[in-house]
Amino acid sequence: MDNLIRHIKFPMVFDVEKLKIDVEKVVPINWVDHFNKNDYVGNWSSIALMSEDGKSENISAMNLGNKSLIYTEALNSCNYFKKILDELLFEKTSVRLLRLAVGAEIKPHKDYCLGYEDGCFRIHIPIITNPEVEFILNNERIIMNEGECWYIDANFTHSVTNKGNEDRIHLVIDGIRNKWTDALFFKEADQTNFIKPVPELKETDKERIIEELKRQNTATATKIIQNLR
Repeated sequence: MDNLIRHIKFPMVFDVEKLKIDVEKVVPINWVDHFNKNDYVGNWSSIALMSEDGKSENISAMNLGNKSLIYTEALNSCNYFKKILDELLFEKTSVRLLRLAVGAEIKPHKDYCLGYEDGCFRIHIPIITNPEVEFILNNERIIMNEGECWYIDANFTHSVTNKGNEDRIHLVIDGIRNKWTDALFFKEADQTNFIKPVPELKETDKERIIEELKRQNTATATKIIQNLR
């Protein structure tokens, strides 16, 4: 179990100046408070850059419908974000900017089926951050710098605290595993170490997942809710 892959820092690096130029275009748009109110203290907000209905306020991270994601109005003028998304050759199930304000804290929690071994995964590209951001994954502090590209296995317990003097903004992309991503991931880590950990889902995590699934209002989401209960 000690060899399980919990995170990967990929060798690709993105242009920080161009990332920040695109973020500035989006900042004036209405950011939506994250709906899992019990999971954080302070301000944690998001904007969808792609969603099923093309609306930036649709920030759900669980795309369980049959529709592919389309650009939202927030992405229309962000040419560098578009370039990055085009270069990542996998189907996206969620594309968001996540902003953790100064002094805010995301409490320890787990997400649902977001390890590469599940056939889906989450990528973080930090755009604005600072040395006082504490991202803890499975009791290990992970330092993600601006412009880097990270895989984070959100099946493991993780938390974030912004103790710095500026907001932290990440581009967060969820996607579906394919041959292109296999080549990317397995170049950095042994594929035999992508094994799903024994589930230890706390009741609070379960209720948070159920609430997010209810928002989807699809047959697949309903089935998953029934299995969780």
